Amino acid sequence: MTTATLTTHTAARVDDAVKVYGSGDTAVRALDGVSVDFPAGRFTAIMGPSGSGKSTLMHCAAGLDTLTGGRAYIGDTDLGTLDDRRLTLLRRDRVGFVFQAFNLVPTLTVAENITLPSDLAGRRPDPEWLDALIDVVGLRDRLHHRPAELSGGQQQRVAVARAFAGRPDVVFADEPTGNLDSRSGEEVLGLLGDAVRRTARTVVMVTHDPVAAAHADEVVFLADGRLVDRMAHPTAERVLDRLKAFDSTQSREAGPS
Repeated sequence: MTTATLTTHTAARVDDAVKVYGSGDTAVRALDGVSVDFPAGRFTAIMGPSGSGKSTLMHCAAGLDTLTGGRAYIGDTDLGTLDDRRLTLLRRDRVGFVFQAFNLVPTLTVAENITLPSDLAGRRPDPEWLDALIDVVGLRDRLHHRPAELSGGQQQRVAVARAFAGRPDVVFADEPTGNLDSRSGEEVLGLLGDAVRRTARTVVMVTHDPVAAAHADEVVFLADGRLVDRMAHPTAERVLDRLKAFDSTQSREAGPS
């Protein structure tokens, strides 16, 4: 698998996205008019204080949840125009997912877990792509093992390989290092970045960790359901400083207790 040339189109985006949970006095506005694009061939991290709407944004952009208002797109496809069946097919064929919980099937081998989505869809994965992907994630000597025989970091590598196996347009990762120690987390984050560079796929990752965000090409910051900043070429120190600024602003707005 050779290093791929970056593309410039948009893999996913939301336009004026609004998401409201509940109604009346108990309504919570998780997204409040967010417009943001996720460029193809790039690794984007979504960050913000607790309750900022970052996970809601990812879920709505990925078609796992529906917007109350606005639009969400995968490529040029408006997710709001799809019925449940077509939305399911789009997620299966064009979107990959990596979650904090590895979500591997314990009775299947590593190889079987990686190809499971294709098997369920009745498709044979591209053997050359799959072979190269196995090398990228470093699992060739573990293909016949089952999840219980792997470390947490190795299990998340399987989950990453499974997410990329179908050659999706975009992979959404929700706190992918949350259940890992720091060393395993660094390995998985490096793997995600390497997969973006070498396969021209797109990764959108929600994280609360400045060190994790520093692996991305760009960080998108949310606060109170709104897009408040974007940072190219992030470092852990710059991201941490930006998050501290959020905390300081919120403390001033809250006033004395």
